[in-house]
Amino acid sequence: MKRGLSRALPAHCQGGAAAVLALVKHHGDMRTSRLAELMAVDMSVCSRHVAHTVEYGWIERLPDPDDKRSRILRLTPEGYAMLGELDRRVTDAFSRHLTEWSDDDVALLTALLGRLRDSFGDCRAHHA
Repeated sequence: MKRGLSRALPAHCQGGAAAVLALVKHHGDMRTSRLAELMAVDMSVCSRHVAHTVEYGWIERLPDPDDKRSRILRLTPEGYAMLGELDRRVTDAFSRHLTEWSDDDVALLTALLGRLRDSFGDCRAHHA
């Protein structure tokens, strides 16, 4: 399933970059350290994903007004456009693969995935 969804994404915006964009949109402007925490990955991994999004113009790094040595990550208009493209592609992929599922089956899947996510809890608390 993960491979199938990744095939739906543009070749230049795979999972890590997509996660960066989605998290910055959802949580707002933030430092890379906060993003790494939300992604539950090491700073070096997060920095590579951020560098990729900056290279494509989807994220900009701005001076942190509270600490001039730090940078704040912010979505650009191009980043919002890429998120729209990602949303369209993932929605199309799910639509294609769930076409034979009943509405009740999709609702059950959604509920069970939510329950599974809740059972795992906040995995970030265990990341070291």
